[in-house]
Amino acid sequence: MNCRFGATRILVFSILLLVNIRVAEVSGEPNQIQLITHSSVKTAVLDKDQIRRIFTMYQKNWSDSQPIVVYVLAQQNTTHQFFSREILGLFPYQLERIWNKLVYSGLGEGPIKVQSEQEMLEKIKQQPGSIGYVMSIDVPADINIINLREE
Repeated sequence: MNCRFGATRILVFSILLLVNIRVAEVSGEPNQIQLITHSSVKTAVLDKDQIRRIFTMYQKNWSDSQPIVVYVLAQQNTTHQFFSREILGLFPYQLERIWNKLVYSGLGEGPIKVQSEQEMLEKIKQQPGSIGYVMSIDVPADINIINLREE
């Protein structure tokens, strides 16, 4: 019986260790999500509700009436998963369902998916009104970084 208890303790300890390592990877200072926009976007600060409306495709225009073009990473991407959960408060599959519902019902369009954070930067730089996100990547000076307003 002691052997089984010891094995359980080791298993629990191992799982906690792995969880702590993973949390350290995604919550450390160098790994912060940066919400980025094209230089034509004049908005400098958004709160989580505004970000959620934009990335669920319900807010279609900036405050100056410029159309919003949303770029996202693939659902399996670690940065996308972190962004979905921590910033939007949604699991990636929930976000995907929202987009699919809009597209398949004919009520709207989904975001544009890119393959990498580098491609995200390139697309944001080229597309006026665009928004996206990156983690742990240097953002060029000609791309705006949106600050998150704490609620």
